[in-house]
Amino acid sequence: MEPKSWATLAFLAILLWRPICPREEQNKEKKKHHQQQTRDIQSFLTANKTILVVEGGFTGTMKPCCGNGSKTTTTVNQTMSFNTTSTTLQHECKDWGFWMRKVNNSNLLYTSKTYVNNGMGLFLCVMVGRNCSKTLDYVRKNITACRGTCPLIENKTTNCSVSCFNTTTLCNGTAYKQESCKDLFSGAINQDKFIIDATAPKTLCFNCNEPFQDPVEQLYPTATFTTEKGVDIDGEKASKAMNDISSLVKDMNESSASVFMGSVTGVIVKPKEKDIEEVSFGYSSSSSIKIVEDRGKLGAFSRSVSVTKEAFEKAFKLTNGSAFAGVFRFPNMSKDANNSTVLHNEVVAIEMGTIIANLTDHINLNFRNVQKGGAIPSCQSWDGKGSRPNWTDDGCLTFVKGDNITCECTHLTFFAVLMSPPNQTISDSDLNSLTYITYVGCGMSMFFLGVVLFMHFLLRKSKSNKTTRILIQLFLSMFMLNVTFLSNEWVASLNSPVACQMMAAAMHYSMLSTFTWFAVEAFHLGQQLFKSGAITIPRYIMKVCIAGWVLPSVVVIILFSLGKYGKQSTYTDGGKVMYTCWILDIDVHYIVNIGYYALVFLFTFTTFIVVLRWLFYLKSTKIKTKLGMDQAQQQGTGTKDIVTVMGLCCLLGITWSFAFFAHGVLKVPSYYIFTILNSFQGFFMFLYYYNTSRVIGETTKDDRTSSKCSTLSNTVHTTQENPYVDLGQRHPGEPIR
Repeated sequence: MEPKSWATLAFLAILLWRPICPREEQNKEKKKHHQQQTRDIQSFLTANKTILVVEGGFTGTMKPCCGNGSKTTTTVNQTMSFNTTSTTLQHECKDWGFWMRKVNNSNLLYTSKTYVNNGMGLFLCVMVGRNCSKTLDYVRKNITACRGTCPLIENKTTNCSVSCFNTTTLCNGTAYKQESCKDLFSGAINQDKFIIDATAPKTLCFNCNEPFQDPVEQLYPTATFTTEKGVDIDGEKASKAMNDISSLVKDMNESSASVFMGSVTGVIVKPKEKDIEEVSFGYSSSSSIKIVEDRGKLGAFSRSVSVTKEAFEKAFKLTNGSAFAGVFRFPNMSKDANNSTVLHNEVVAIEMGTIIANLTDHINLNFRNVQKGGAIPSCQSWDGKGSRPNWTDDGCLTFVKGDNITCECTHLTFFAVLMSPPNQTISDSDLNSLTYITYVGCGMSMFFLGVVLFMHFLLRKSKSNKTTRILIQLFLSMFMLNVTFLSNEWVASLNSPVACQMMAAAMHYSMLSTFTWFAVEAFHLGQQLFKSGAITIPRYIMKVCIAGWVLPSVVVIILFSLGKYGKQSTYTDGGKVMYTCWILDIDVHYIVNIGYYALVFLFTFTTFIVVLRWLFYLKSTKIKTKLGMDQAQQQGTGTKDIVTVMGLCCLLGITWSFAFFAHGVLKVPSYYIFTILNSFQGFFMFLYYYNTSRVIGETTKDDRTSSKCSTLSNTVHTTQENPYVDLGQRHPGEPIR
């Protein structure tokens, strides 16, 4: 292209550009001026509670204000004037939340809810008419004295009228009337206004602040979620979507908007600083989210969220005046490590563009008409970190009243109501008492079991017989059970899923091993009695050790690989929660633990009954043959009998059977009996072991003599002859001579 052509194009570009630039500058200046004017009027309305409002048709000295209007200030009051005939009036003045217009023969004053609420109400005198200079001067000087219609100063030819009223007194408590508001707004419903008909002598207020409001505009972010075919929402993606809401709000042109992200829906409200009030959101399972400004109207919804005024005030301070509140529904959120059950399978997220915490006026989440089915609800929150939720009850309180659940939280994040399985609740006082008993009992048991194990492995291991070695295995499994139980709650408080799973597996292994060694003790006792003390099973100790230690480990490894261990919650009737690391699947617990112990109990209890029958039969026979026994020895024998029975109960694990009675009216008593007997079980077994052997770990020279000095035989080792010595030398079916 030739140089002349380039020059021509440049000249044309300059000609086209020159008129555009000034117009853009003018638009910017006009917008800036309008924004400044809006701020001035808002400050004026906030600072002055007594205002004279003048209709723009007045022909006196008033200057233009809104549309054409102005305000004039005197030493007595503030005055505002509106040109009610301007076609651009409502568009230019609606940002104020306060303007006036004329419809037919009525003078209508439009005001937002801000100037109706308690504490923000205005005392207004509205003057309309022509040639009203004298009336204007009088009202200016006497406005505080006008509590009704001020007297007219002009002559009868004038058309002046004055109506004085308080916006709060006049409008507060008025019911919303949709049809009236449609007529006053020419068919359009305005969701944020009260309309005062200031036509004297009768003043009326129409409530056009719709109680259940739909968002004005719709937004479609780039992030989308789908829950089709059972797909769960990834927690990390959900958290990122919430962090991006702040940039989405910048594209909003209205004060509210619906947000659609596939299966995830939500609503954003962006109030002006002058309109800061509590905002609630109501919805149901099948309906969209509505904006509800009156908390008293939330009863019409099955689910609702209330964001308090304090939260908005904090957000405005932290975001330099660009605060918003967004409530979003996340169905089918990915499960946490504990596979917790979430109410309605829905997580609620509340976002305000900044970190809001330590609120004294709590955020409220309400769930009405909930079919709990015996489950215990707990309000939980998640900070949005990680690919799946890590729920905690920190900062949230749970209140249950009938079928209604209320969550009160001091911060904003993701929220859900977790439903724990039934029969996992207890009173606060009982929980505190049982916890104290458990810690004292398990601590004592662990100490005395440790003493026995220390003395055995350090001093007596090489001299121990089969009976003692089996008993030591039981002591070792019980010691492990006490250690894992006492440290369980501390590990659960670490909020480490892996550590909690390992702790749950360790405690479960210790418990199954203890159950197995109960059965081994019963089996060994039967061998002592039926085989006349001579156990002929080859590699007997190795085989019972495989049964006691290896078989439980197989079960635990399978459950661990299936992810059945994790953090479990126990709730009190006062809302307190205690976390433990245990089996998450209630069915697995019933089958593996309750079912297995039931089989062990049948075997050990049968052995217990048979042994007691033989024991007391043989003792009664021996006592009859010893006519010279004195009364003191008989009393001592009675004491030993109690020790024998208690020792056998602990040795065979019969005390654990009280768990079967934890139902109905026996639930709490069985808890106490079970806790006392089993937390102190190690201590009781130490006393039993000590009283049945003069020297702990007492041994004999050979296996046959060892059979005579079995644990059961030592149980009744007193100054009288031990009847089980004879029993060890004859078959039980053989008659005693």
